[in-house]
Amino acid sequence: MIPHVSRLLELWRIAAHYRLDTLFPAEELPEKARHVLSLIRLHPAAWSSKERKNPLKLKLALEEMGPLAIKLGQLLSTRRDLIEPEILAQLVLLQDRVKPFDSTIAKTRIQQSLKADIDTLFARFDEQPLAAASIAQVHTAALHDGREVVVKVTRPNIRQQILQDFEILQWLGERLEKRIEAARALHLTEIIQDYRQIILNELDLTLEADNTRRMRHYFTGSSMMYVPEVYMDSYDVMVAERITGVPISEIETFDRLGMDRADLAEKGLTIFFTQVFRDNFFHADMHPGNVFVETINPANPRFIALDCAIMGELSKHDQMTVARMLLAVMNSNFMQLIQIVHQAGWIPPGTDQDALAREMRRTVGPMVSKPMDQLDFAGILVQIMDIARRFRLEIPPQLMLLLKTLVHVEGLGTDLYPQLDIWKLAKPILTEWIKSNANPVKNIKEIGQQIPDLLLGAHDLPSLMIDSLNGLKNQSAWHEKQLRELQTMRLQMEYQQKRSWMFGSIIAILLSIAVISPWYVSVVLIVLASVIAIWRIGK
Repeated sequence: MIPHVSRLLELWRIAAHYRLDTLFPAEELPEKARHVLSLIRLHPAAWSSKERKNPLKLKLALEEMGPLAIKLGQLLSTRRDLIEPEILAQLVLLQDRVKPFDSTIAKTRIQQSLKADIDTLFARFDEQPLAAASIAQVHTAALHDGREVVVKVTRPNIRQQILQDFEILQWLGERLEKRIEAARALHLTEIIQDYRQIILNELDLTLEADNTRRMRHYFTGSSMMYVPEVYMDSYDVMVAERITGVPISEIETFDRLGMDRADLAEKGLTIFFTQVFRDNFFHADMHPGNVFVETINPANPRFIALDCAIMGELSKHDQMTVARMLLAVMNSNFMQLIQIVHQAGWIPPGTDQDALAREMRRTVGPMVSKPMDQLDFAGILVQIMDIARRFRLEIPPQLMLLLKTLVHVEGLGTDLYPQLDIWKLAKPILTEWIKSNANPVKNIKEIGQQIPDLLLGAHDLPSLMIDSLNGLKNQSAWHEKQLRELQTMRLQMEYQQKRSWMFGSIIAILLSIAVISPWYVSVVLIVLASVIAIWRIGK
């Protein structure tokens, strides 16, 4: 059954009202996409719509559709290489210029959540929002000691809509997995469930506050990135240090201040690899509205990390797998790449690994042989997903968040400095990290650090051994009982088979006699009834 039909009808109405079918020429779209456009035009809202020529119709439609649609727009806003400039200009506005909610509601939520009056909390509170996004909006204020702060407050009444939209996505994901092999290989429904939890976590600003404090700890004293301090937080509100900077998308400002964009792009990528491999805690929502650059020191600017709500972590095994895969790609060693993927358990048995290596060389090879400005990174990722589908590769869901972040990072890096050599920068970082983590001395030290826990656990070892032996004993007794019951059942079945054969033989003889001499029919029937009676008594 289709969930939340009324919500689907509402989304259809919004798409029709803003005439989203007119965004792209129909002849440039796949046939299935044209059917969707036709469906939009069938809604009565499209017949009387005056939004056809509205230059902001996509932005307004995504805003009205809700937080998940805005998130999609934010993701696409980093893809200047894929999106037409007219559409991109609308999507960029979704990074921090979503329609705000009333400041009176914001102040009420702040007072209720922090359990104090606005005048008690702040010496000054600016009612005009500084920025507004999909989940929350931000107001500027000042504490009573003079510190300038930003106050982030979540939008009211959005949780229920988010839950409804994810139920619809889950329903769509289940049907796609049944019909499309690539969706099954990607574990699409698991990805949707993971992302659902991520978005719901974003509604809890205490989690964002904890993430911000953790990242601030990792980059304390760093010359590459600054993380603002958090002063107060609750489920709906977070008060943090106000920073001075500009979004990473303001390239004209960097040029006017004489910043070295190549150096800035390299610094950004170094931060990303540091987060993924050194800290195993990476910012997973890196659209330009969340990544700022300091302007007070143009000769050596730092990045500023904002909105640490969506963060990613990998297991130690996945970290090592990703690092080795990237190094294999950089070295153009595609057979080694396949071996690494095989060791990770992503390749099903019986796969033609030579053919898979050839496909990877054809698809991934250009990534290391061409400059960034000549690559369609998103297109290459689509091809890799197609290879995963055709070879039935199992891609762990936890890596999809990293993949999404890579798309963001590549888009931001290309904007800053198209000629950036991402592989030249990444190779020494990955090589050093692998050497460090494969160092036997370090591994022995880690084992040594675990010795106290092992010794403490040894105290319980005798009782654990006794419990295990008793378990084995009980299990052995249970197996013996099961074996005896199976033997009894086998003997009964053999006995029943013999009786069935004897009964069938008697019936065949009696019927033969009846056919030969009809005078004996009555005798045959009497004997047959007797046999059946004896059979029932025997049972």
